[in-house]
Amino acid sequence: MTAQPLNPNASGATDLTSRTCGTCTFCCNLPDIEALDKPANTLCRHCVEEKGCTIYDTRPKLCRDFLCLWHTSDTLGPEWQPQTAGMMIYRQGPQTTVLVDPTRPDAFSREPYASGLRQMAADAEPLGGYVIVFAGDAVTKVKAR
Repeated sequence: MTAQPLNPNASGATDLTSRTCGTCTFCCNLPDIEALDKPANTLCRHCVEEKGCTIYDTRPKLCRDFLCLWHTSDTLGPEWQPQTAGMMIYRQGPQTTVLVDPTRPDAFSREPYASGLRQMAADAEPLGGYVIVFAGDAVTKVKAR
């Protein structure tokens, strides 16, 4: 079975150059960032909510290297923009990590996200990869279709 793109537009391609963070600051809020002594689900002291990083030019390497999957994957449509989806997705080696906005803890279990995450898990599995979701204190490994 061939995996279908998560973005159902006619051409199957998404213009990634048009994607910007806009007012999204999920990457400054959801992850734990030890280099900045920042716990998970707490806005970084260097971030202005809905504006961004105040130390952008001198931010730690971890922040420089971070790649939001919505910015880098042409298979994720506009509904996967982190503020819209209520979650942020990124890859670390074989692991695809999903960090869920604590104000929307069930976001990952709603459609179109639940089936999209199962498809990601199915696509990752043959390569030894997996998808893991962090929603509050709950950690869930997404089962492939």
